Amino acid sequence: MPPPPSQSQSQSQSQSPIRIGALAPLSKPGWAEAGRHLLTGIELAVGDSGIPIDLLIRDTAADPAKATAAVDELADLGAAAIVGEYHSVVARTAAARADARGIPFLCSSAVLDTLTEHPTDWVARIAPAQSHCWQVYADFLLAAGHTRIAVAAQPTVYWESGTRVLRDRLTSRGATLVEVDITEVCDALVDSRATALLLLAGTPEPAVPIVKAVRADARLTDILIGAPAGQPEFTEWAELLGADGTGIPFLSYLPEALTPLGERVDSALHERLAGPPSFVAFEGYDTIAVLAEILRTHGSDRKTIAEAWPHISVEGTRGHIRFSRAPGISVGIWQWAWPPVQVIDRDPADPARIRVRYSGPRS
Repeated sequence: MPPPPSQSQSQSQSQSPIRIGALAPLSKPGWAEAGRHLLTGIELAVGDSGIPIDLLIRDTAADPAKATAAVDELADLGAAAIVGEYHSVVARTAAARADARGIPFLCSSAVLDTLTEHPTDWVARIAPAQSHCWQVYADFLLAAGHTRIAVAAQPTVYWESGTRVLRDRLTSRGATLVEVDITEVCDALVDSRATALLLLAGTPEPAVPIVKAVRADARLTDILIGAPAGQPEFTEWAELLGADGTGIPFLSYLPEALTPLGERVDSALHERLAGPPSFVAFEGYDTIAVLAEILRTHGSDRKTIAEAWPHISVEGTRGHIRFSRAPGISVGIWQWAWPPVQVIDRDPADPARIRVRYSGPRS
């Protein structure tokens, strides 16, 4: 005969489910594999939370208009809070709408600094800000001896912001950043005399064709290809590029060693994803871990959740999570300052093996 439920279990079972909205890019043109990892982490944490949560999932498909509509729908459905999103431009739209509607938004995996146009208590973020993590990438380039770096960037807010962060960091330390035409990369690289090329562009188009062209050009055999935004993280990259996609450093927000919780979560995520989880899956889990602790200790009222960000302290999968108004972020949101930041790549000798190329400063 099973033991009687504990008081907390009885209370949990008697409570009505708390509605929580979840945003993720689950279809094209969104980065659907990233969205799947994010949602897998979120769903695993919901199951582990011990709180009755009714998760309302909405596919943003990397479309800001869909994000706006989803926030409005979730607010009207009575969601206590909204979590998630991977694409920065979409997350910015969702954050602005959540702020306007007065519903808490805990952003999981988008790094663009300016998520809102003015300070707000309604928005908090698990992922690091771009001005922090992309500076770490610039430091990696400098430490590796690269002083003349080329950037092939698409004209979007996210890529332009990344270019600005890199330029400010590199030029302040005596290096040079050169922007090259994304349609004529190989000739431009030869003319620029750069030793590294950074792909600030979407995948598979145009990033994959650029990698193939550079790898095939005998003039560029010694050039380092880098992808700060993490294009090589997921299986589609390896499937399309094979060996050409290895040895391309990218940013990852995992520590040298996971917490005990992280070790357990890693195993569970690996089983659900039928392969190694990306850092995005851990961001999804940590998002719900934070929100569940707020629901347990502060309740599910929207205003109460928003007021709780600076008072919460949670042991996550990748370290201890606290929120603050992070210095250097131009607009005030509540930020985990900082998650771990590493520069990693896939070993050309064994693409399944991840190599840590550089680690950022610990918070």
